[in-house]
Amino acid sequence: MHIHQLGEGQPETAVVAGIHGDEPCGVRAVERLLAEEPAVDRPVKLIIANEEALDEEERFIDEDLNRAFPGDLDAGSHESRLAHELAREIQGCTVLALHSTQSYAEPIVVIDTIDEIARSIAPLLPTDVVIETDEHTEGRLIEHAHTIEVECGLQGTDQAAENAYWLLRAFLAATNVLPGPLSDDRLTTPERSEVQVFRLDGPIPKPPGTAYDVVVPNFEKVEAGERFAIADGEALTADEPFYPVLLSAEGYDEIFGYAATAAGTLE
Repeated sequence: MHIHQLGEGQPETAVVAGIHGDEPCGVRAVERLLAEEPAVDRPVKLIIANEEALDEEERFIDEDLNRAFPGDLDAGSHESRLAHELAREIQGCTVLALHSTQSYAEPIVVIDTIDEIARSIAPLLPTDVVIETDEHTEGRLIEHAHTIEVECGLQGTDQAAENAYWLLRAFLAATNVLPGPLSDDRLTTPERSEVQVFRLDGPIPKPPGTAYDVVVPNFEKVEAGERFAIADGEALTADEPFYPVLLSAEGYDEIFGYAATAAGTLE
C-alpha cells in the first residue's frame, strides 16, 4: 500500500485506488492528479491499495480485497492483512473508492445507504445513477462509515481512466479539498437536476454453464416473463419485474449481477 498526502495536517478525506489489481483506472487518475501538483484547501490522503495485485495485473493475490474487510493483521491472506491496514489508515475519513466494471460504460456511484454524506456528495459527482446496496455489502470497504464507491466505466479502458480522473476531482471539490467550480464540460452540460437511485434486492444467480449472454440493458426495467439472459443457449426469464444492475456475462463467476428496485432520486 502506497500513501501520498496533499496538504498539511490530519486529513479527513481520503481516496482509495487499486483495490483490485485488474482495475487500473483509479491508479491512473491519482497519478494524473499528483503530476499536476494541485494546491489544496484541506489535506487529503491518496492511497494505492493493492500494489502486489496491480504488479501482477490480477484482481487479487489470495482473496478479493473488497470482500476482506475489516481484515486481520495476523491472517495468512495478503488481502486480509491489507484490509486491516487500509481500514485503520482511513479511519475517520470521508472516502472515495475508485473501481471499474465489465457491465456499464458510464460512471455509477455505489453507497451503503442514503445518509447525509451521500446526499451532499453524490449529486455533485458526474453520474446519473446511484446504487444503494443496503445489506449486500459483506466484507466491502463500503461498510466503512462515509465511504462512496464509484464504478468509473469499463474495465481496462482509457475512458474509465478519464472518468475516474473527473470523478476524483469532483469528489475533492465536493469535500472542499480542491477549489471549485470545475470547468470540465461533462460536469456542467447538460444541466443535471437529479440523480436516479436504485436499491439492490439481491443477486441474480448464474446457472452452471460455459457460454453466457445478457440481453437487457442495465437500469432499464425488466418485466415478469421477459428474457434477460442466456446460459448455454437456454433463455432465462424474470419471475417478477426488476431493474438490472451491474449485469454482465463475464463480470462475476456465480452471478450475472443484481436485481434492484427504483428508489427515487437525489436532487
